[in-house]
Amino acid sequence: MSTPTDATGLGRPHVWRPGSTARPLLLLHGTGADEHDLLPLGRALDPDAALLSPRGSVLENGMPRFFRRLREGVFDEDDLRARVDELAGFVATAGEHHGVAPGSWWAVGFSNGANIASAMLLRRPEALAGAVLFAAMVPFADPPDADLSGKAVIVANGRRDPMATADHTRRLVAQLRDRGADVTEVPHGGGHAIDPAGVAEIAGLVARPSS
Repeated sequence: MSTPTDATGLGRPHVWRPGSTARPLLLLHGTGADEHDLLPLGRALDPDAALLSPRGSVLENGMPRFFRRLREGVFDEDDLRARVDELAGFVATAGEHHGVAPGSWWAVGFSNGANIASAMLLRRPEALAGAVLFAAMVPFADPPDADLSGKAVIVANGRRDPMATADHTRRLVAQLRDRGADVTEVPHGGGHAIDPAGVAEIAGLVARPSS
């Protein structure tokens, strides 16, 4: 859809919803969705937060994604690194334009969006204050040695998810905790989906004062 350097300005398709910038939310959709998909989730997590929702800049069989994969479950990590930098540049530009302090964003991602959110935490930790990861896999086989001290991360994976499996969940949580992140797991009994019953609990976790 575009090269990694094309989408760092505000011309990238996105939605901005004004609100409180104390804990702004960066909404990152799953494969085949777009910048409108997670707006209701953002409002459910924090009715007052400013929302920034960009569209993924890669197309796979006509479906927007945030980075390429070689096949299902196998990521193109070179492209992932480039797209993380692209997205971080866009977020910095949007934050400056809308008066959002650098590093105050909470990423909220589902599936492909969760994977680029965790990749951003690991590769560009200065861009995010925390993340909510729904149906998240492991983004890097050999993750960067990032300092995630003070970062809060919520992992909400399904116990019957055939893609973001129990092994993926264990490995991702371990990688984040090993780098200092404060990780809370909010599992559910379903598959590769957002569990509506868990959203209220997650909203309460997001609203906790920073330690």
